[in-house]
Amino acid sequence: MVKDGIYYAIALTAGGILVSYFTAPAWGVPLYLVAAFCLYFFRDPERPIPAGPVAVSPADGKVVSIHRNDPGVTRISIFLNIFDVHVNRSPIAGKISEVRYQRGQFVNAARELASTQNEQNMVTVDDGETSIRFSQIAGLIARRIVFYKRAGDNVGKGERVGLIKFGSRVDVFLGPEWELAVKEGEHVSGGSSVLATRK
Repeated sequence: MVKDGIYYAIALTAGGILVSYFTAPAWGVPLYLVAAFCLYFFRDPERPIPAGPVAVSPADGKVVSIHRNDPGVTRISIFLNIFDVHVNRSPIAGKISEVRYQRGQFVNAARELASTQNEQNMVTVDDGETSIRFSQIAGLIARRIVFYKRAGDNVGKGERVGLIKFGSRVDVFLGPEWELAVKEGEHVSGGSSVLATRK
């Protein structure tokens, strides 16, 4: 469980108790339901991390597009709805060589425009032989990107590195040394689903 969910749930439950006390018990029920949803939304389950020369998904969600941006670079876009786990993980083990924040808009994260126009945090992980860049992208509702690490930190494959609150998007950029293992329309799980294998 991400601690933010506990804080939200406590605050909403306290609000529900106050509303119930000063009005009628039934009026507090909506706040209790939202508190329960926060506990569900901020869940953080353990995941089996695949071994071998593979890149795992940094997020739960649906693969909404796969296409080439630059010669030899493939972008995989993953859309997270409010029912997906929103904890983000490192796709490979290595050192974080760059963390770059970009201000932007908050259009629907399912739209292609979100990849370039929305607020996002761009992270590059380098293992000495290859590197992968992924972007935490805010969505229509999500306006809070959280990243626990900083440039120079070492991370393990599938290690938790941050989260995006509520609906959002994660883009992963792979070089020509990677062979894709997913297709558009598939649902992937952060840390355990293989996005690509090293050629």
